[in-house]
Amino acid sequence: MTNKVRKAVFPAAGLGTRFLPATKASPKEMLPLVDKPLIQYSVEEAVSSGIESILIITGRDKSAIENHFDISFELEQLLQEKGKSEMFDQVRAISDIAKISYTRQKQALGLGHAIYQAKDFVGNEPFAALLADDVVDAERPALRQMMDVFEKYQAPVIATMQVEGEAISRFGVIDADEVEPGVFRIKDMVEKPAFADAPSDLAIIGRYIFTPDIFQAIEQTTPGAGGEIQITDAMRLLLKERPFYAVKLEGARHDAGDKLGFLIATVEYALKRDDLGGEFREYLRSLNLDD
Repeated sequence: MTNKVRKAVFPAAGLGTRFLPATKASPKEMLPLVDKPLIQYSVEEAVSSGIESILIITGRDKSAIENHFDISFELEQLLQEKGKSEMFDQVRAISDIAKISYTRQKQALGLGHAIYQAKDFVGNEPFAALLADDVVDAERPALRQMMDVFEKYQAPVIATMQVEGEAISRFGVIDADEVEPGVFRIKDMVEKPAFADAPSDLAIIGRYIFTPDIFQAIEQTTPGAGGEIQITDAMRLLLKERPFYAVKLEGARHDAGDKLGFLIATVEYALKRDDLGGEFREYLRSLNLDD
């Protein structure tokens, strides 16, 4: 097994029910955060972290994702004819971003089942799995932070963030010992514990680095409600056989799979933009928010 993470998997077959009716005919991964679809942020993070090959796991009605990362001859020709070279470069860069392939998950049977669809793509290599819902705004890409830890410890790595108070009960939570600043060796994982029962304030978010033995653990995982295979259950099985580590990410994580989180992320990213931030900030200041 190589000690470098070269491949990344993007599960994108979910139905996006939290954003209905917008996601009735359009993938939630294609919802625009300012002017770029959610999944592009995560793909760019992966590429800037050193990922060479990407597999996007899609489902029915997800062809817009493939179209987005493909060459659009008609659009590119039109932009060239109109002399819009900057827009042409922007559009062409999307199709040149990485070597991307696709496979279909015929039924949405949980994140563990989705990741299992990447078994042939991964082979005998470690790989990353990224959820486009989680947008991480970080100076050093979130996945790069995790890859550094993987290269040091040669073991699976999970991304976490600190969550205070009752909100921790919405997440998977780790029980772990800190082995160096911001890096933890995991003892156990608990899915959505009550606040009083949470073993820590470190919540698991949608970034993982797995070794290929995760597939065997998924095969051994008993399906839960609705026949879904949860990746947390598979990780807990594998945890009995090998060490797992967690990284407390540096940066701001936005849950763009939630309506409020999506709105907050939109505001934050718009304010950071040189072409929008100034005017948008003035508009926000003009609002009477006391009503």
